[in-house]
Amino acid sequence: MNTNINVQEKIINPINGFISLFTSLALFTAAGTLIYLSIEQNNNLFRIIAAIIFIVGALLLAGLKILKPNEALVLVMFGKYYGTIKKPGFYFVNPFATSALSANLPSKRKVSLKTMTINKEKQKVNDLLGNPILIGAVVIWRVVNPTKVVFSVENYKEYLTIQSESTIRNIARLYPYDQFEEDESLDKNEKTLRGSSQEIADRMRQELQERVEDAGLYVEDVRITDLAYSEEIAAAMLQRQQAVAIISARKKIVEGAVGMVNTALEQLDRDNIVVLDEERKAAMVSNLLVVLCSNKDANPVINSGSIY
Repeated sequence: MNTNINVQEKIINPINGFISLFTSLALFTAAGTLIYLSIEQNNNLFRIIAAIIFIVGALLLAGLKILKPNEALVLVMFGKYYGTIKKPGFYFVNPFATSALSANLPSKRKVSLKTMTINKEKQKVNDLLGNPILIGAVVIWRVVNPTKVVFSVENYKEYLTIQSESTIRNIARLYPYDQFEEDESLDKNEKTLRGSSQEIADRMRQELQERVEDAGLYVEDVRITDLAYSEEIAAAMLQRQQAVAIISARKKIVEGAVGMVNTALEQLDRDNIVVLDEERKAAMVSNLLVVLCSNKDANPVINSGSIY
């Protein structure tokens, strides 16, 4: 993003507002006294002087500004940038310097420097494999340069909202939702939206910061709050995940069963408990595997006669 802005932030430290306030009250008192004397003495000169003093006092009052903590005031005078006040307090500034207008400052005309959040609702995006997913995130941000905020963009909150949505969509397209063992096209070390959400959120924050840098905004954090397959494929992907889990579990069961059968045969041969030919060994292996790999309890048949 390239934002053409020639205004450099200038921090001003105006005088204490109480000095102007007390001076203005004194001028109003003097103006009232002169008006009273002009009426008593029917002196037009006193009326002129009183009017001038009253105007000066009013100008002093017009230049009073109150700034709360975590607020900034951007001032312009006759269409040109005058300066920015960031320090909270009660000040007097040039009465002809007015607050800069912005779409975000319709009434108070002050820029908030507080940390704020934008909660992006779930939006539909296609991941790296083309699967439609729903992803939502929250953006934590604050204003660091109120001068840029006022002069570089018309509505900085709306601008940040649009950039956040675009960034989330762009980054989500670069990663698969999840990995399955049969996905040979993917690197096994590839990051996924489900498995590497923090790393991906950090990349979202970095890209979003680059987009809003010239607008005077700072993105503190981006967190993924919602992540799921879209409704049209959610059921199918759930079945796929369940199938993968079942296959993985069966694989572990078979590996364990084969190891147990091998141990049993070795122990029988070592202790000479019973001598089995190859056919009997095969039958025994078959029976043990059926028992060990079965989902149900085995129902043994007791042979009271010879095994031969």
